[in-house]
Amino acid sequence: MKRLLSIVFSLALGAGILPAQDNADTGVSPDKELSQWEKDFLNLPEDRRNDFKKHVVKSRELFNQKRVFECIEELGKAKAIFPDSPDVENMLGACQVEFRAFDNAMTHFNRAIELEPKSASVLFNIAEILFVTKEWEDAEKAFEELIVAIDAEDKEGRQLMMRRLVEFKLLLTKIKLGKMDEAEKMAERYDHLDDSPYPYYAEAAIAYENEENLQAEMAMARAERIFRNPASIAPWKDTMMEFGYIKSFFGGDLAEEAE
Repeated sequence: MKRLLSIVFSLALGAGILPAQDNADTGVSPDKELSQWEKDFLNLPEDRRNDFKKHVVKSRELFNQKRVFECIEELGKAKAIFPDSPDVENMLGACQVEFRAFDNAMTHFNRAIELEPKSASVLFNIAEILFVTKEWEDAEKAFEELIVAIDAEDKEGRQLMMRRLVEFKLLLTKIKLGKMDEAEKMAERYDHLDDSPYPYYAEAAIAYENEENLQAEMAMARAERIFRNPASIAPWKDTMMEFGYIKSFFGGDLAEEAE
């Protein structure tokens, strides 16, 4: 499970908002009404905004290098300059996940979503925590809300792979809730011309649930032949391990390892 979380949190963090020197650098359109935290940030002196940006950039580098304690130290310096950044709270939550301190992580993620209510990256992290801690009803609602947020942020479809992965996790959540009719309809949503592993892994999930293990393995093998880059398959395979359909490399499934 820890490997899965590392992958998805790194993905989600890449979409975070990084405040900088002015409106253009924050990624906020001049025509878009600023949120309160953005207004407060832009009211800081320029040198303070620059220092904040340096600490956040450094913290990202440290997180990607798995130097989590140093990352937290940099985030603390950033927070001392400006305490109300959803990006900082999001990263602090990701650091807590590395320690498997899920309650602490959720505290940071909830604070981030208070500051930036429709942030897809934060909603992704919240939904993922609910998924791995098996809060299935809350996870279902969170993934559904997340899909709406992704569509609102991503008008050009650049986050297709992330959206499909979220849909797949929602499908698995519905299986856990006994909503097989809904799960089966979701599995048929895209055909094999879709530019993601979704159709293959959705087919595999339904097959595993119906105890058709050979069919499931064949579906995943087709996905690996088509999507040859291991990085593009890893989140899907790890999700199946976390869910318990396939074994981890250490024996047993990841859900068992977490207990």
